[in-house]
Amino acid sequence: MDADKQAMHIAQTMMQNDAYSQWLGMELLEVKQACCKVKMTVTSNMTNGFGIAHGGITYALADSAFAFACNSHGRKSVSVETSISHTAPVQTGDELIAVATELSLSNKIGVYQIVITCNNKTVALFKGTCYRTSKHWALS
Repeated sequence: MDADKQAMHIAQTMMQNDAYSQWLGMELLEVKQACCKVKMTVTSNMTNGFGIAHGGITYALADSAFAFACNSHGRKSVSVETSISHTAPVQTGDELIAVATELSLSNKIGVYQIVITCNNKTVALFKGTCYRTSKHWALS
């Protein structure tokens, strides 16, 4: 199996077992080795007391894109540190796109940047560091 097909297979397997991402309505748009694109639409039950999307919504979307990207090389990887900056408010009905890009990869550590946009405008910036375990994804 070629590397990009393997990456998509891993992400699809992860998504099948990820009740939270499914519950939020996330959709895998594209997965390749070292990168990923995920989409989600903001619903009214995702808003906070200000009537805008709760910060946890963009965080959850970015965190899932991060997870799919950092596992795309075939080694099971887990988050060790993340941060997010919210740069613009998000409203009910907004379609969010998270694009995860690998910045650095070593034997044990991977660093990723996730940019979340709405209508081609950046609404959040996320950075994540993952630990790459020695366990590999079983591929069939």
